Amino acid sequence: MSSKKLSEILSLNIPKHDKSGDNHYGLISALHKSIRGSDPDAGLFWLARALNAGEDPFYIFRRLLRISIEDVGLANPESQRLVLDSWNTYEKLGSPEGDIALAMSVILLSLSPKSNAVYLADKESQKFAKKYSSEEPPKHILNSPTKLMDRFGYGAGYEYDHDSKVGFSGQNYFPDGFKRPIFYYPVERGYERELKKRITYFSKLRNKFQNNGN
Repeated sequence: MSSKKLSEILSLNIPKHDKSGDNHYGLISALHKSIRGSDPDAGLFWLARALNAGEDPFYIFRRLLRISIEDVGLANPESQRLVLDSWNTYEKLGSPEGDIALAMSVILLSLSPKSNAVYLADKESQKFAKKYSSEEPPKHILNSPTKLMDRFGYGAGYEYDHDSKVGFSGQNYFPDGFKRPIFYYPVERGYERELKKRITYFSKLRNKFQNNGN
């Protein structure tokens, strides 16, 4: 091979990609962080880079689905459905038409309000459950299929929420004697603003009912 030919080959702008190597994870990480950073143009750039380098589109969809629940979460609960719908569209169309469905998901996720509150709540509740793994549910929320269990108080005092005028009994569902933990802290963005209002609403009712009865 002549030195001229070798120089031509070395000057080619060949996409760098190794599906099991650092560059594979580097491109996907760049895509993920661009979406988390609400930059649709950067997200589209790294999406195109990954596709041009031969990345499996379904691997990208799996990452986008993960982003929809970890980084967008309940700030835009519709984002998960859009990614799944886009995934289904890609399966039916294939490339290149299906690539537009990938781009749609990247743009919508990028421009969605962001919240990792559910992600953090899940981690904290898992940690809490492991710490208190032997605690029993309070007897009033347990079923009582036998007379013996009746005598031990299973199901006694349970209030059917639908019988309440407001559809909420305010009863305790944690183990007896527990100081009530809080795992989910919604943010002031997107749909979580509404969920935060609901949490405040139920919290006030719960305190009222538990202190005064309903």
